[in-house]
Amino acid sequence: MQATQQTKKPYFRSSRNCPLSEPDSPPVDYKNVKLLQKYISERGKMIPSRITSVSAKKQRELAVAVKRARFLGLLPYLQR
Repeated sequence: MQATQQTKKPYFRSSRNCPLSEPDSPPVDYKNVKLLQKYISERGKMIPSRITSVSAKKQRELAVAVKRARFLGLLPYLQR
């Protein structure tokens, strides 16, 4: 019997650009609720940057903006 040799498929990580770092992207601001809602799940939690492909710097800016919007009542803390 011959042992079947399994070849691993080469894994190339595609470089995804941050959608908020592009020149024509809107600025991250706590007053821009429509933009912030794109990065919040239906349960009210922030979607991780590995899913949204947002850079670490913009993810921190998003976190601060979401917290400010929640504090001012523009975004709910929980969504049921």
